[in-house]
Amino acid sequence: MTAGPALTESTRSPQDELLARIGARNFRVGIVGMGYVGLPLALLFSEQGFPVTGFDIDTEKVSALNTGNSYIVRIPETEIQAARRRGFLATADYAAIHTMDAVIICVPTPLDDFLEPDLSFITGTAKAIAPHLRRGQLVVLESTTYPGTTEELLIPILNSGNPENLRAESTAGSDVPGFFVAFSPEREDPGNDTVARRDIPKVVGGTGPVSRQLACALYASIFNRTVPVSSPAAAEMTKLLENIYRCVNIALVNELKQLCERMGIDIFEVIDAAKTKPFGFQAFYPGPGLGGHCIPIDPFYLSWKAKQFDFRTRFIELAGEINTRMPYYVVERTADALNGQRKPLNGSKVLVLGVAYKRDVDDLRESPALTILTLLQKRGALVDYHDPYFPHVGRGRHYALNLTCISLDDISGYDCVLIVTDHSSYDYPRIVRDAQLVVDTRNATRGIDSPKIVRC
Repeated sequence: MTAGPALTESTRSPQDELLARIGARNFRVGIVGMGYVGLPLALLFSEQGFPVTGFDIDTEKVSALNTGNSYIVRIPETEIQAARRRGFLATADYAAIHTMDAVIICVPTPLDDFLEPDLSFITGTAKAIAPHLRRGQLVVLESTTYPGTTEELLIPILNSGNPENLRAESTAGSDVPGFFVAFSPEREDPGNDTVARRDIPKVVGGTGPVSRQLACALYASIFNRTVPVSSPAAAEMTKLLENIYRCVNIALVNELKQLCERMGIDIFEVIDAAKTKPFGFQAFYPGPGLGGHCIPIDPFYLSWKAKQFDFRTRFIELAGEINTRMPYYVVERTADALNGQRKPLNGSKVLVLGVAYKRDVDDLRESPALTILTLLQKRGALVDYHDPYFPHVGRGRHYALNLTCISLDDISGYDCVLIVTDHSSYDYPRIVRDAQLVVDTRNATRGIDSPKIVRC
C-alpha cells in the first residue's frame, strides 16, 4: 500500500490546521482564572512549550505572576519564573482573548447563602470573553458545575455576545460552527505529591465531534491520557460522581465514628483492619467536616439540578446533612471534654490548631475550621488559632473572625487545644505534653498515650 499525498497548507482543512498547530506547540492558550486550578494548568502548558497567557480580574495576582512571584504555597516561585522565561504572562485585559487559539475557563463555582449554585463567575467570564471571540477558537470550561451548564448557560452567552455572530458547534450539527466548545473537569488534589499532574487522566466532552477532537488533542499534549465522553453533560456528571462518591463515603464513616464512640470502639482501628481486605473496600476517614472547592459543594449542585427533573436525591442530601453537622458535633464534644475537667466552654480559652481545609495546604475554602471557630465564639469561648499558612483570618461570605495567628511557644495557658487540621509541621508529642487538654478531630495524636487526649 502506498501512502497518500502529504497534506499541504492549501489542502488542509481548518480542523487539520488547528490539530497541526497543537502538535507543533504553535497554539496560543489563554487560561481564565489564575487560582488553585488555573495557575497549575497554565504552568503545565508552559512546560510543554505552548505560548500561554493567564487572565484574572485580580490585578494583584496579575502583578505577582508578571514579577515571578507565587501566592500559592505548593507552587514555588522558580516554576513561575521559568514559565516567564518561556513567555508566560498574565493580564487583566480580556481584549487579548482575541489572540488566543484556546480559552480555558477555570473560575470558582461556589454556593450562595441558600445552598444553591452561584454561577456568577461563569456567566461573568462568558460575558467578558464573548465580545473577543473569533472564528476557529476552542473554548473549554473546567469549573465544576451541574450537568447542562456548558450547553444551557455558557454557549448561549458566547453565541449572543460575539460581534461576528459566530455559533458554537452544536450536538445537533445543523450549522457550520464558528467556534468549538468542550467541558473538561479539573482534577486538582492540593497537597497530593504522589501523583504527577500529567498522570491524572483528563475527561473531555465536546459539543460535537470536532470540539471533542480538538480538546482531546490539546489536553493530550500535556496529560498522558485523555478520556473522551459523548457530551459536556456526561463530563460534568463525571466530575460530580467522583466527588459525591467521596462525600457519601465520608458521611458514612463520620456517622460510624459517632456510633463507635458510644460503643467504646476505635473507628480508626476498625478502618485499618477493614482496609486489609484486598477487594471491595476503599478506606475513607472521619474528620471535623468537609472543606475545599468540590466535595462540600458538588452534592448541592446535583440536588438543585435534579429538582428540575422532579427527582429528589435523598441519599446525597442525607450525606450532605451529616457532613454539614460535623463542626457542630466537634464543638459539642469539646464542651463535653471541658466539662470533664469541671470547666464550662463559656469563658474557657481554646486554641484551634489548623484552619486550612486539609493538611499542608494554604486553602481556606469551605474549611470546617471556620465554622468551628465561629461556633466556639458564639458559645462564649475565648478563641485563638494557629496555622503556618494563614497569618490572619478575617472576613468571608459566611464568617467574620478577624483573628491573628498566635505563636505556639507557650500553649499551657489554654484550657483546651483543639486539633482541626493535622499539618505535618506540628510537633504533636510536645503539644500533648504542654497542653492541659487536647481534643483531636483528625487522629493526629495516634500512638500517643495520655489522659489529656480526647479523640472525636
